[in-house]
Amino acid sequence: MGDPKKPKKHYNTPSHPFRKARIESETQYKKDYGLKNKTEIWKMDSKVRGFWKQAKIIIATRTEQAEKERVQLLTKLVKIGLLQPDQEVGAVLNITLDNLLNRRLQTVVVRKQLAKSMKQSRQFIVHGHIIVGGKIITTPSYIVKKEEEPSITFVQSSTLASDEHPERALMKPKTPGQAS
Repeated sequence: MGDPKKPKKHYNTPSHPFRKARIESETQYKKDYGLKNKTEIWKMDSKVRGFWKQAKIIIATRTEQAEKERVQLLTKLVKIGLLQPDQEVGAVLNITLDNLLNRRLQTVVVRKQLAKSMKQSRQFIVHGHIIVGGKIITTPSYIVKKEEEPSITFVQSSTLASDEHPERALMKPKTPGQAS
């Protein structure tokens, strides 16, 4: 039994820590998605590999329990937005790390143009300026469900909720003919 104050980690580190190609790809992910460290990449990668492992087990077994697990897995992945509703279990094996990283709250906030950059998005989230479905979320790695995506906005009590806020004015796209 482990110590409840020290839970086990929920990710696996690379088996070969000094491979140049892996280090370069992780550095690129870190830069593209504004991640704090490579641990965030390893956590997301472990989730993807968990989905793959579960799908492989479901594909290999033909029991009533496997059918229930298949429905649960597909429902979960459709809610997250990683699969389309009409796809089968084999499509789970096509999910990549990029797909999951694109569902993170930090990435969705930038895509919705609530922040100018990934770093700014992370800061807004950590400082409690972003609300998802009526709840303040302070975790940039929160996986956004498809139905929650339209409800992502600034907290009403936040200064960023005002259109006159200097950061918001910088984020607005200029219309053609508007002076720079």
